[in-house]
Amino acid sequence: MKKLLAVTACPTGIAHTYMAAEALQKAAQDKQVPLKVETRGAVGVENELTEEEIGAAHAIIIAAATDVDEARFQGKPVIKASLAEAIKDAPKLIDQALAQQASESDYISQVEKAKTERKARQSGPYKHLMNGVSFMIPLVVAGGLIIALSFLFGIEAFKEEGSLAAALMQIGGSSAFALMVPVLAGYIAYSIADKPGLAPGLVGGMLASSTGAGFLGGILAGFLAGYIARFLRDAIRLPRNLEGLKPVLIIPFLATLVVGLLMIYVIGSPVKAVMDGMTAWLTGLSGTNAMLLGLLLGAMMAFDMGGPVNKAAYTFATGLLASNIFEPMAAVMAAGMTPPLGLWLATLLAPRKYTAEEREAGKAAGVLGISFITEGAIPFAAADPIRVIPSIMVGSAVTGALSMLFGAALRAPHGGIFVLAIPHAVSNVLLYALAIAIGTVITALLVNLLKKKS
Repeated sequence: MKKLLAVTACPTGIAHTYMAAEALQKAAQDKQVPLKVETRGAVGVENELTEEEIGAAHAIIIAAATDVDEARFQGKPVIKASLAEAIKDAPKLIDQALAQQASESDYISQVEKAKTERKARQSGPYKHLMNGVSFMIPLVVAGGLIIALSFLFGIEAFKEEGSLAAALMQIGGSSAFALMVPVLAGYIAYSIADKPGLAPGLVGGMLASSTGAGFLGGILAGFLAGYIARFLRDAIRLPRNLEGLKPVLIIPFLATLVVGLLMIYVIGSPVKAVMDGMTAWLTGLSGTNAMLLGLLLGAMMAFDMGGPVNKAAYTFATGLLASNIFEPMAAVMAAGMTPPLGLWLATLLAPRKYTAEEREAGKAAGVLGISFITEGAIPFAAADPIRVIPSIMVGSAVTGALSMLFGAALRAPHGGIFVLAIPHAVSNVLLYALAIAIGTVITALLVNLLKKKS
């Protein structure tokens, strides 16, 4: 019997990763095909594939938006798909994998060779950026929530030296948030050039922070470090017995030196000027301009429900936290909660328009919605995209616009409705909740207005 393997991974590793894994497992079970799925989520690698399992596999399915260490599958038939494809059309992927011709090469020896000399993936800048974001997000979330906890003692209690509030602020703000940009840059470079890119990327990110270039400088430093390290790796040729010096000495040294000098003398100042201008503009936003920004961010959050556009809006908002700009983060989280909440409400308001299965899915969507997991809307959008996607985009856009208009500011970049209970984590909390409620109702009414009876 043909055995299949799969790997699923998304930048945040919260919902898409596991939804894709579940869909593939269900499709394989229906077809009575043995399948093991490795998930690379927020908690790390789970159900990791062994060399023996890879060697015995007929084919591998990769549904990922971040690095999954593809070199270990060298010599095996590989089916690549987006996470959305795995969620929506898992049976088709299973059939494609079964139809592949088995490899007759010595797979284990190829894996061993790949371990010592991995090739950089050339899958585009977006994947490298999302790899950096996926490593940055846990720092942002942990730091933001710990900062929010410090506000339990008062909004300025952390200024009292030796207090618990000061310790919490030191952990969350001075430590976790301080690592955001270096980790973002480091793992962008790691995605491009593997381990040799990590050191120059981290140093470049640290210089971006210290020069005031912020998260934009960190992104530039990451790509610069990655491509320089990869160029050096490919360009430098040494005798075989000295090859081991390249990844641990020569490349990190030269790449770090070049990136560091470029960040200090060429890139840092101009990008700092851009960041200062953006910060001043965002800080001065009010009225119509603030609403327009919220409208755009809200629509982006709902457009692909965890896809590239959604992640672009989220990355923009989280990057601004390091500059003490919290309003876009509030708009983004509120708009991300609205789609699944609106669909849950829609199933309650017009149950006859939904099948029993959809009504049950609505309950799950409600739980995901309050947890700020926009992917909870995917099953509905996949089943009826023409009606659902425009409806949730309008609802989220309204929510984002109202959040900005109300001046809501969010200091914790995740947590959904649960962070609303933390004092001072969200400013104008009642109006913020009202913005979410209004967007939820608009989403539900639009979906039901457009949707036909089941």
